[in-house]
Order: sequence, then structure tokens, then C-alpha cells
Amino acid sequence: MSMAPDMAVIIRLPTRTLFEGRAAYLGGVAPDGAFGLLPNHVDFVTAIVPSVLTLRMSDGTDEIFGLDEGLLVKKGHKVAVVVLRGVRGDDLVTLQDTVAASFIQMDEEERQARAALSRLEADMVRRFAELKGPFS
Repeated sequence: MSMAPDMAVIIRLPTRTLFEGRAAYLGGVAPDGAFGLLPNHVDFVTAIVPSVLTLRMSDGTDEIFGLDEGLLVKKGHKVAVVVLRGVRGDDLVTLQDTVAASFIQMDEEERQARAALSRLEADMVRRFAELKGPFS
């Protein structure tokens, strides 16, 4: 593997790509603690816990993300992060509010979807119970 000044990073949610770009450093949190990755780090796979993921861009600026649980895979100079939920933040102060508002909305949408599914299942069971028996 050749030496590289940066790595390609992609952060994916189930429905869209949250971030795609090049970074010189990635910092995250795994179940066993915090970690950091540089472009020439050995290949690496880990689970991600709900936490803040930071990227140091090639131009020296920082990007921060509030992430839910997921998986990170680094292979060569490419890093893929797949998480259930995530938001991009401007700074650590506002990130907490953004995460809270976004995740609460997602939780409410998931609750409504589960309630609708439960009603459909109950209706299907009721209809099966109304069947009189085998056809003659």
C-alpha cells in the first residue's frame, strides 16, 4: 500500500449518504473506547457506539457528526461508516441540540410506523379468525 496524505471517507445512513469526501484524520468511539485513524493506518473494522465522530479535512478544517450505532470499515485508503442515524453538526455546542431534535423526530416516526404495523397485524388476525372453516 502506498503512503497517502488523506483517505476517502463515506458515512451512510439507511436512506442516504450523510458525507462523502477526503479526510486526513478520523476519530470515533467503539464499544471498547475511542480510536483514531490516519490514512496509512492498518485495515480496521469496528462497531460504532452512539457518539461523536470527527473528521480532520485535508485543508485543516474539522467536520463533526453525531452518530447512532453502526459499523466502520477501513480498507486501504477508504473508510466506510454505516450507521442507523446520524446528523452533521456545525460545532459541539449545537450538535447536542441537533442530535436530540433529529433523533426524537426519528423515534416518533418509528413509533408511528410500528403502531401502524401492529394495527395491520391485528386486523389480519381478526379476519383469519372470522373465517368459518374449510370450503366444501
